[in-house]
Amino acid sequence: MQVARFIPSRSVALVSVLLIVALIAAAWLGLQPQTPIAEDASASAEFSQAPKLALAAASGPPWRYGRDDARFTVVEYADLECPFCRAYFPALKQWIDAHPEVNWQWHHLPLAPHEPAATANARLVECVGEAGGSAAFWRAVEWVYAHTRGDGQGLPEGLGYPGITPAAQQCLDSDRPDTLIRAQSASAAQEGVKVTPTLRLQDRQSGKTLLLHGPVEGDALLSAIDLLAAGGTTDTASKEMPAESLGDMPR
Repeated sequence: MQVARFIPSRSVALVSVLLIVALIAAAWLGLQPQTPIAEDASASAEFSQAPKLALAAASGPPWRYGRDDARFTVVEYADLECPFCRAYFPALKQWIDAHPEVNWQWHHLPLAPHEPAATANARLVECVGEAGGSAAFWRAVEWVYAHTRGDGQGLPEGLGYPGITPAAQQCLDSDRPDTLIRAQSASAAQEGVKVTPTLRLQDRQSGKTLLLHGPVEGDALLSAIDLLAAGGTTDTASKEMPAESLGDMPR
């Protein structure tokens, strides 16, 4: 007797072929190295975080402009009613922008002949900074210099700072800014600083300082910084310069 032979249908044969292909594909994927993918993801995460670390900055006084990790600091003793300070502000800002090894720190010194407008302006910029942070503080200083009549005349009658926030207004209604401004003025007096603008250069690496009087132009600032970097002493150095000498900054 002849035994009948089993012949698989086309559908069964097709399913078998597909199963074999799937098994081969799974085996191939299992052999692929996975580590490079993880490394790439880690590198991308580190790269995206780097700018945030570089831009980190203090959000309260003493207010600083420029890189937090700068070796040198220019501390400016300034009066917001001082015409020499007003002329010097954009020149010094541009110079700091061009020299990342130096940052700029504000120090209030409202002068008696400019009162009460000088302290009123100082209170305004402090409270705007307290409410909005460092960038808001420096914008407020720039705005005051752009709008004040100077020499103690203050801001035009009825002109208020645009977009004053409730937090800034609450600060203005308190005595917090007065306490800070008085403390900075007293500190300047103890250091023998009586005129504005006065600059104290600090080498944060060595701790040495150098005092310069007047709106000092770029070359003189660079020379003073070179002196500090070379190990110059903490002896006070004076350099009086008229506002007209600012024309060649920055260098």
